[in-house]
Amino acid sequence: MSLDIPSRQLNDGRSIPVIGFGTYGLNRDEDLATYLAAFDAGYRLVDTARCYGNEPVVGRAVAEADLPREELLVQSKLIPKEPGYKAALAQFEASRRQLGLDYIDVYLIHWPNPKLDAYVETWKAMIHLRDAGLIRSIGVSNFTTHHLVRLREETGVTPAVNQIERHPWWPNQSQVAADRELGVVTQSWSPLGSGKRALDDPVIARVARAHEVSPAQVVLRWQIQAGCVPIPISRQPANIQANLDVFGFRLSYQEVKALDEMKSGRLESQDPDTTNYIGPLNSEEQAAWEAIESGTVNL
Repeated sequence: MSLDIPSRQLNDGRSIPVIGFGTYGLNRDEDLATYLAAFDAGYRLVDTARCYGNEPVVGRAVAEADLPREELLVQSKLIPKEPGYKAALAQFEASRRQLGLDYIDVYLIHWPNPKLDAYVETWKAMIHLRDAGLIRSIGVSNFTTHHLVRLREETGVTPAVNQIERHPWWPNQSQVAADRELGVVTQSWSPLGSGKRALDDPVIARVARAHEVSPAQVVLRWQIQAGCVPIPISRQPANIQANLDVFGFRLSYQEVKALDEMKSGRLESQDPDTTNYIGPLNSEEQAAWEAIESGTVNL
């Protein structure tokens, strides 16, 4: 069964589905069937990243899916690990090779990495790749308002997407509002919280009973009604399908407010203003760097 998923407009004139399929941890060969099941269910936005280690299996799934390439939006991310424009180009080219794609639909800076302070140069490289037709839409992940404003002020280009931690225990309302003010679409990673938290919460359970849906469906509907694009993950075919079945009901103002007020904190201590992921380029990225330096690959 395949569902038609509504879209959300981006500030670059393109659009993305209002819900996507997350892939963190789905990096085994046997996970190929999970991706194909997600596409069959109706997912058309698939979210991966350099650091997930699963770009090859995502690429295989896209190649084996019985769908035209233009119907699938592949989203990946890079972390600015080394300063400089060409380092960003190298990471992109490594992703493109691993995915086996001519272009990547949505490409994000995964973390601002404030200690390195390379995200503006990385952003300039991504603008170049977009203008060259190798990326369709460019955005960021885990950026705060001052990071977004700096990109806009120093390059004149505002990210189309900002993927942030957002769930009922960390609703991140101020960042969602700031994204909206800047014309940026907010995506939500870990949209259900972690583990069985959403399944066991009495507030969410009460709302789920009122609508005769699952707790997970309530939370995903809460995300969508806030204008966000949740990126849930599941290996279970029934859950993959159910997570898309969130368009036949609507939460009331009181129900939305109840979830908005459940805040308790982040899942982990991952503050974008202090969190840093810095390390050397890996072997694939280094090979891409050498190809760019030698002129073998022209980006």
